Amino acid sequence: MTPDALRQALRLYLVVDPDFVAGDPILTLRAALAGGVTMVQLRSKHRTDRETLAMGRPMQALCRAANVPLVVNDRLDLALALDADGVHLGVDDLPLDDAHRLAGPGFLVGYSPETDEQARSAARRGADYLGIGPIFGTSTKADAGSALGPDEFARRRALSELPVAAIGGIGAANAPEAMAAGADGIAVVTAILRAADPEAAARSLAEAVRP
Repeated sequence: MTPDALRQALRLYLVVDPDFVAGDPILTLRAALAGGVTMVQLRSKHRTDRETLAMGRPMQALCRAANVPLVVNDRLDLALALDADGVHLGVDDLPLDDAHRLAGPGFLVGYSPETDEQARSAARRGADYLGIGPIFGTSTKADAGSALGPDEFARRRALSELPVAAIGGIGAANAPEAMAAGADGIAVVTAILRAADPEAAARSLAEAVRP
C-alpha cells in the first residue's frame, strides 16, 4: 500500500474491542463499514486465542468484501493466522523490524510511540504508520496516559513523515480539531462501538473528517 493510499485508509479507523461493544461485534462492524469506516483493528486482550480467531474470521470476511484493511492489535501470530493485512504494535510488543522480517513484504505494521525518539525512529525501524495519542482523554485504554492535547499532538506528529492516526477520546465534535492538528485520520472505539446506531455514528464521523 502506498503512503497516500494508507493515509486514505486511516481516515476513519475503527478499533473493534469486544470489551467495549454494546451489541454483537460482527453486526456492529457490518453497520460501521456501511457507515464509512476505512480501516479496522481487532483488539482482543481478554479472549483466548481461539476465541479471538473465531471472532476475527467473520471480521476479515466483512473487511475484505468492503475492501477495507484489517489489522490485529499486538499479536503478529494471530494476524498471520487470520490472513490479516497487518499488525499494530506498542513499545513493549514484538520489535518492528522483527515483525516485518517475519511477516514479509506488503504486510502493514502500525506502531504507537510513547516518546519523541520512538516517533522519530519508527520509519527506520519498519513502521508503516503511527497511532499517536491520547489526543484527548480516554477511558478505553488503562495505560494510555494523560491527554496530549492538540498542540502536543501536532508537535509529536511533526517528528515523523509516516501517516498518522490520532487516537483517544475522539468523537464527531472534536474530530476536526484532531485533523487540524495534523492527523491523517482518527482512530475511535466507543464513538462507534457504543453508539445506539453504529452506522449513523460512523457516517457522522466520516463527515467530520472529510477533506
